[in-house]
Amino acid sequence: MSIPGCTGLQAPIMTASYLKRLAGHALVEALVAQGVDTVFGVPGESYLAVLDGFHEYRDSIRFIACRQEGGASFMAEAQGKLTGRPGICFVTRGPGATNASIGLHTAFQDSTPMILFVGQVASDQRDREAFQEVDYRQMFGPGTLGLAKWVGEVHDPDRLPEYVARAFHTAMQGRQGPVVLSLPEDMLTQETDARVLPRVVPALAWPAPGALRDVRAMLLEAKRPFILVGGSGWDEASCNALERFVEGWQLPVGCAFRFQDTIDNRHPNYVGDVGIGINPKLAKRIEEADLIVAIGPRLGEMTTGGYTLLKVPRPVQKLIHIHSGPEELGRVYAADLLLQASMACAAKALETLAPPMSLPWSEWTQRARADYEENLVAPAVEPLDMAVVVKTIQRLAPEDTVYTNGAGNYSGWLHRYCQYVGLKKHGKTQLAPTSGAMGYGVPAAVAASLLYPHRTAVNIAGDGDFLMTGQELATATAYGATRLISIVVDNGTYGTIRMHQEREYPARVSGTDLFNPDFAALARAYGWGAATIDATEQFEPAFAAALASGKPTLLHLKLSPEVITSRTTLSAIRSSAEKR
Repeated sequence: MSIPGCTGLQAPIMTASYLKRLAGHALVEALVAQGVDTVFGVPGESYLAVLDGFHEYRDSIRFIACRQEGGASFMAEAQGKLTGRPGICFVTRGPGATNASIGLHTAFQDSTPMILFVGQVASDQRDREAFQEVDYRQMFGPGTLGLAKWVGEVHDPDRLPEYVARAFHTAMQGRQGPVVLSLPEDMLTQETDARVLPRVVPALAWPAPGALRDVRAMLLEAKRPFILVGGSGWDEASCNALERFVEGWQLPVGCAFRFQDTIDNRHPNYVGDVGIGINPKLAKRIEEADLIVAIGPRLGEMTTGGYTLLKVPRPVQKLIHIHSGPEELGRVYAADLLLQASMACAAKALETLAPPMSLPWSEWTQRARADYEENLVAPAVEPLDMAVVVKTIQRLAPEDTVYTNGAGNYSGWLHRYCQYVGLKKHGKTQLAPTSGAMGYGVPAAVAASLLYPHRTAVNIAGDGDFLMTGQELATATAYGATRLISIVVDNGTYGTIRMHQEREYPARVSGTDLFNPDFAALARAYGWGAATIDATEQFEPAFAAALASGKPTLLHLKLSPEVITSRTTLSAIRSSAEKR
């Protein structure tokens, strides 16, 4: 029993699982039965019996000890994105759970399957505010604006397999998301002979035939349709079906914020990402569309341009919204047609819709693609051109490279100039938080490198972003990550906030300047290779050397704080604000 990227790990003989053993061991067996062979976490005294279970079954499952719970939960979230199965994170009570909440929030907003196991105080100490005690049902409160889909606490060791199976079902069913299971310390040390349960396979929802006929009828009535894809739950087969659907109907397709790998960006029907820093021509095209078919995305604030590209609550364009979670349909937008369907089924169903002999929007699609290609061209920036940096990375890196980033102004270059290959060929190639969480990129790249050691992982981080989780470089070194490159864009400022600050309060800098270490020296202290780069021509040889080195490498890019995006400088933003 194994997950790609973790060869050589064998499942335990499960006949032994029906004998009396510690509940902590039974929990580990239940995870192995679900196909889990890697978990991330920070050890704690509240779940020592589980840690002992990881030792007992060390040939079947590995515990990756991280340096901070935020980094561990980000790694588990990335694991959920990469595998399509719940990423697993273990943390101790109180401070551990609090630190891990950032990854949980990311998993919730990104609709990523994930399970956070939290150690809890002993049952006889509950409700006394014992050492590090927290009520996790209150803390993570499930709901439409909570941090988890479900929060449970296991008091009976005989029910552990039941709770684990339910957690997997809940995390993967409908709109995917995170689950929290609280584990009282004394429960884990009791014995149980409970049987582990079979591997959970989520039920899939197919769109109703009548609704499919309505989709076809609305497409035939359209003159300027637009397809918007994203969200979680996609797999290789559904992404292939999506491409065949948009090809057959010659439809322009854009990807929701930070779901750019849903379709191959080199496909002639792909016309750009719909998120922060959207191509103005693409934004105008969406506003002028007479039909939007949204397949998978939540239609949140970032994808809708602050709910302006699609007006709330009734868009000017006709809207078909297809989503796996019924609670998401009609939540914000009064659409013309709502379809509940799993992404694994929706695209396959749409592919069966026969297009007419002629389509009035063929030129519309071709012009949209031309706009996208034009947006890939950027004016030269000296002395260090980030557009050239991103294009060089993609030219030299293997096609199946996993690209990761956190939050910050630097990510705009990656989103604009990186052409993601798409899930249909290599699985996920983009790991980025729609929640806008800083510090995500380094742990996500570490997780990708450990789970898929045959693939290259490239992280691009800002200086502020990197130092939030940069200690996880030690985790990469400890567990033998090799094909891993972290690129730190150092401009000495919290760039996104500085940009907003200069626009609203020009020339009044407050709280956004940063003092930074020598990032290259820091990386070498962790056992990484490193180089410092301050000119465009230095980057290609340094990146090529990093790819060939066989060890994790950090490239420290020193950028002027005046360079905010490829189109804009701080001085231009400041000048514009002063003119107002």
